[in-house]
Amino acid sequence: MAGGADVAGRSVTSRALEVLGAFDTDHRRLTLSEVAARAGIPLTTTHRLVKELVTWGALARRDDGTYVVGSRLWDLGLLAPVHVELRQVASPFLQDVYAATRDTVHLAVRDGDQTLYVDRLSGQTSVPVVSTVGSRLPLHTTGVGKVLLAYAPEGVVRGVMANLTRPTRHSITQPGRLARELSEVRRRGYARTAEEMSLGTVSVAVPIRDLDDRVVAAVGIVAPSSRRDITRLVPALLVAANGIARHLLPEGSYAPSGSRHTDDHHDLRVRHDDGDSVPAAPGADRPPMSFARWTGPTNDTTNERRNTCSGTPRPSVASPSTTSPRPGASTARRSGSRSPRSAAC
Repeated sequence: MAGGADVAGRSVTSRALEVLGAFDTDHRRLTLSEVAARAGIPLTTTHRLVKELVTWGALARRDDGTYVVGSRLWDLGLLAPVHVELRQVASPFLQDVYAATRDTVHLAVRDGDQTLYVDRLSGQTSVPVVSTVGSRLPLHTTGVGKVLLAYAPEGVVRGVMANLTRPTRHSITQPGRLARELSEVRRRGYARTAEEMSLGTVSVAVPIRDLDDRVVAAVGIVAPSSRRDITRLVPALLVAANGIARHLLPEGSYAPSGSRHTDDHHDLRVRHDDGDSVPAAPGADRPPMSFARWTGPTNDTTNERRNTCSGTPRPSVASPSTTSPRPGASTARRSGSRSPRSAAC
């Protein structure tokens, strides 16, 4: 399909991308006429492009005549660094957090002025949320988003401040109030929300830093709003964030697939002990995690953080561990699962 320009001055490739861009989280299944209207392309041209995209596997045609994104695009998306390296490194730590809390666990990065969800674990008892793997939500209304926004470039912050949406009546829409909250996030080292994206939920999140101390991702927990002690989960997230960070190595720069910003992303690679950048074995060198005796979040910002599970000091960077995954960790369900509960979350 790549080739010369069409009569309107746009190349065939650009029009094919417009067709694919017609699909999003709110428009997962479209008729041919809807694709043409959303892409701004004549129906006859859309028909030809859609036919070729279906043949290649980028789109799929349903029995009712509507079109959906094809599985081949999913296969390509899984090759993006934000999926491969970051998800691979974070997976065992997310499993540990979920096994200990049974709450929804999120891993996210910033994509321009939005929160991009890289991974999500949830279970039958987890509170329903609107996020799914690959979805994008506002930065100012989610725990992981607030963390990412607090450490974002000034231009990104100004852009977000100029367009503060209000998904719920509790969402922050005053720039001054949001600025003060972001300052608090940087001071205390974690962010929290209360029904700002979904009613009936609260969340807490912490940053994940690379070796240059840049915030490259965030990990968070979403729980029912009846949970008044949500900040007591901060130590668990700090353990997970430190474990994930230990395996991340900045290498050049990258922008997640579809990003319009390429100047403030960093490729996340797996750091091996001998200095090579290679994938780490799942679960390697992650610290053990337990919630049995937590007394609340720690305010210690030195290199020694107290392990409130055992009452003994632990370095902020975890020592190698051969601890097996916590019982029940494998029961966590990622948002790609085809279950009614998952679809609603």
